[in-house]
Amino acid sequence: KSMLFLGFLLVFLGLALPGTQGKVIPRCEMVNILRRNGLQGFEGTTVADWMCLIKYESDYNTKAYNDNGPSRDYGIFQINSKYWCNDGKTSGATNGCHISCSKLQDDNIEDDIQCAKKIAREAHGLSPWYGWKNHCKGKDLSSFVSGC
Repeated sequence: KSMLFLGFLLVFLGLALPGTQGKVIPRCEMVNILRRNGLQGFEGTTVADWMCLIKYESDYNTKAYNDNGPSRDYGIFQINSKYWCNDGKTSGATNGCHISCSKLQDDNIEDDIQCAKKIAREAHGLSPWYGWKNHCKGKDLSSFVSGC
């Protein structure tokens, strides 16, 4: 009886405390989500560009988080709290996407995509993302979408 209770308790705790590990979206599922959301050809980018960006920014993890000191990056696209989302602790933040940063860390990435599109539209591309600039720009990225 006590083992059964212990098992139940562990399952309950597992559900109650999801921790920092978010949903890691499988590669082809991510490719299809990006295609469905019109990212192929968006501001001169390809789905492969976006896939490479996501790989190097968050490794496809919806709960990715990075503390940069004065600001923080949130979610699968690592969207910054200084300019794009409100985390309640970044001084001089502008919240360009009119969204709470915590919404960028849930498993629904539709709002993340809308914000990422706004960033790309304003920049006319993916240059705001260092992961893309340092690892993806000008490279053959076909492996990110092959077979999907």
